[in-house]
Amino acid sequence: MTPPDPDRHGWGLVSALAAAQLVSWGSLTYSFSLLVIPMEAELGWGRTQLNGALSLGLLAAGLLAYAVGAAIDRGGGRWVMSLGSALGAALLAGWAMVDSLSIFYVIWIGLGAAIAASLYEPVFAVVTQLFPASFRTKITAITLVAGFASTLFMPLTQMLIGAYGWRHALLLLAMCMAVVCLPIHVFALPKNSRHQRSELVSRQESRAMVRRAAGTRAFWGLLICFTAYYGTFNAMIFHMVPMLTERGFSPATMIGAIAVIGPAQVAGRVALLVRRPRSQAVGGWVIALFTLAVGVLALGGQSLVALYVFAVLFGAANGIMTILRGTAVPDLLWREGYGAINGALSMPAMAAKAAAPFAAALIWEMGQSYDAVLWTVIGGGVVAMAGFRLAVSRSA
Repeated sequence: MTPPDPDRHGWGLVSALAAAQLVSWGSLTYSFSLLVIPMEAELGWGRTQLNGALSLGLLAAGLLAYAVGAAIDRGGGRWVMSLGSALGAALLAGWAMVDSLSIFYVIWIGLGAAIAASLYEPVFAVVTQLFPASFRTKITAITLVAGFASTLFMPLTQMLIGAYGWRHALLLLAMCMAVVCLPIHVFALPKNSRHQRSELVSRQESRAMVRRAAGTRAFWGLLICFTAYYGTFNAMIFHMVPMLTERGFSPATMIGAIAVIGPAQVAGRVALLVRRPRSQAVGGWVIALFTLAVGVLALGGQSLVALYVFAVLFGAANGIMTILRGTAVPDLLWREGYGAINGALSMPAMAAKAAAPFAAALIWEMGQSYDAVLWTVIGGGVVAMAGFRLAVSRSA
């Protein structure tokens, strides 16, 4: 029997996890594109070299995704996310002191482990485990807050780089991780109560659930969808600043447009929270909205209107897609073994995330233009739509 959801005691924890996600996303991911140009100027490393380190880190995150999800299924959410926060803070500080490209690559392998253990995939697994009766509402609430990460941290990081330099900016981001995220994961995440222990699964059960899922079209459709979507999304997000710089937009205009993405993400999630549709009803048109957004940017040239239309559509689509990522497994498959199944789906998606920034840099280098990158991203959006169509055609 599924235990009643302890809503009366759960929202404090959800609020704390949302704050940790806000800081984690802002520090570990959104800062990178702002650091590329000052690192190029000081260290003389090329854009492909810098994005190669990022790609290696995201590949490490993908390789660890299943192990992280399975560990959370067995009740390890508290120590997994605490370790992720501690590792992230330490390695951001190490990044601030780097002078060697090889050490930079090692640091990003470690940051990949921190990403695997501290961002949306692990927190979705923890919330689904702790609140089986209302995980969808609580996942949405967490993403509402975390949706402001780009709005808050991109201007903040740019301001810190301008005022103190990129190295001191990284030290301050490391401090944010250590002061906010680590205490929340250590002290706010609970040990497993008796009814929560009944929800846990063994290593053998996790593997059995993944094998069962792999026998369905829904699993393979979601795998294609998430792999294509997150690869194309990462190609956009980690090249956003140099891409808009190439188009002639000023730093103030770029930051203003990027700051719109966060509120647009939140607006999309609020709309989803009000309507509360199941994943089957929203997946296809949300990916179409993302593809349309990139098309507007590709065709818009130096138009400010096109830039801001892109930011609104891009943000709204990704905001809803994040919730779809958290709820698609229980909606289209089942909730048991969520962490392991979600981890199995995340592995190729994270590999695509890893390859995308590096591949986009190579495409840019071949033509010294981001136009080809944008049309490649549009093609990836079409593939993601086809994958989701396959998933809903034979959901479990």
